Amino acid sequence: MTGIRGAATAAAIIITLTPATFAQQPKATAATGDVQPTLLGQYGDWGAYIATPGGAKVCFALAKPKTAKTEPVGRKRDQSYVFVSTRPTENVRNEVSVIIGYPFKTSSDATAEIGTAKFAMYTQNDGAWIKNVAEEARMVDAMRKGADVTVKGTSGRATQSTDQYSLKGLAQALDKIEQECK
Repeated sequence: MTGIRGAATAAAIIITLTPATFAQQPKATAATGDVQPTLLGQYGDWGAYIATPGGAKVCFALAKPKTAKTEPVGRKRDQSYVFVSTRPTENVRNEVSVIIGYPFKTSSDATAEIGTAKFAMYTQNDGAWIKNVAEEARMVDAMRKGADVTVKGTSGRATQSTDQYSLKGLAQALDKIEQECK
């Protein structure tokens, strides 16, 4: 599988948030220039945003991990995020992706666990997307109902990472982006 399906999300919107809070608007850089996403609302641990890179509407829910661990301990990496994106012009709804904060090991998979449900994710550069697109709706449903999602991956330098994201507020953030990106 290629990274084309999810690459638009990661390439079009690279998020850098201030450490203080999601309530401050992130800066997004698009391939076509700077795009400033608009915060639609903060719902628990999730922010709902809208942006228009290249004139195409993109809505996304975004969270930072509550806990982030690396093995070996102390390995440096950039901030990680989990996104759920909707891109109406591409007929994409509720696409789950992860920016892990380092380049993944080439040809490696990442995993996302929500309760007892486990989902394989393919990786490309610093991004990961669900491997079996047919399971994406089941994953989003599990995320809406779950308490947290744990994402595990391996860097090109063999660093193991385990990030745990709270799912508190995700359902409301998804409802908001669905309303905005029809």
